[in-house]
Amino acid sequence: MKVRIATFNCENLFARFRFRADFSPQEASANGFDINNLAFEVHDRAKRLLTGNAIKKLDADVVALQEVENLDVLERFRSEFLGGFRAFPHGMLVDGNDPRFIDVAILSKHPIVHARSYQHLKLTPESRSFIFSRDCLEADIDFGGKTVTLFVNHFKSMIGGRPATRQRRLDQVQAVKRIVTDRFGKTKPGNKPFVVLGDFNDYIEAGDEAASSLPDLVSWNQVENVVARLDVDEQWTHFFARENEYRQLDYLLVSKVLKSKVTAVEIERRGLPLRATRFTGTRFNGVGQDNPKASDHCPALVELEL
Repeated sequence: MKVRIATFNCENLFARFRFRADFSPQEASANGFDINNLAFEVHDRAKRLLTGNAIKKLDADVVALQEVENLDVLERFRSEFLGGFRAFPHGMLVDGNDPRFIDVAILSKHPIVHARSYQHLKLTPESRSFIFSRDCLEADIDFGGKTVTLFVNHFKSMIGGRPATRQRRLDQVQAVKRIVTDRFGKTKPGNKPFVVLGDFNDYIEAGDEAASSLPDLVSWNQVENVVARLDVDEQWTHFFARENEYRQLDYLLVSKVLKSKVTAVEIERRGLPLRATRFTGTRFNGVGQDNPKASDHCPALVELEL
């Protein structure tokens, strides 16, 4: 069977409470308010139509998502923009540690038969700092009797400067490797079917690998960065408007045993804003110069023949 597994930072998939028009701040201040005074809406519907379109065009069996506010938002988004429960009957999200309340999540057409969160891990037993900004969400997906384990990540962002935030990502890289080897053994974990995927929030440039936090994971001999199978000019997954930068921040690292099973690698760019001029193909209807857009990231997908 062919299985399509994707990762997508869908950029601030939020819902927000909005006070109704007849709401009285004076009354609230005196007596408080309840849920009947609030309206619950998915934020920025025009953008979410494009986000949903990008996911649907992937035709993925499983999508690992980053920047989802909570499980209620995930289910509301699935219902309104992806075709509902029938499109992705299985969903998973565990609240993580991000102060903006953005989490990693999974939508799947196949059962999630095992899941484990690592959002509780700390740098040391005595430390007050968590290793993961969000989580490393471990999930076993049952594809008709064949199990593939996903490790879904969203590493520390480069806000504050790439060098200044590098150590946090280095800690997260080492934690992911420990999680994988604790699950599948320290000698040859790559002999088990798994994919480490997500937004790693860093990149690797030839000749300057030491500046990156990622080589120890991306170049680990137990996995393959399958996006590197594409032409060099086609490996970028993210557009940074301020510096007009196009880089790979999103990764699909398949274990050694799955390398020979890869039948396709795809990056979906039709939801990018028009100002991302390196992409010269057609856009989805409704894409704007900067907004609306599906995301500032592109979904990346690997197809496996199990």
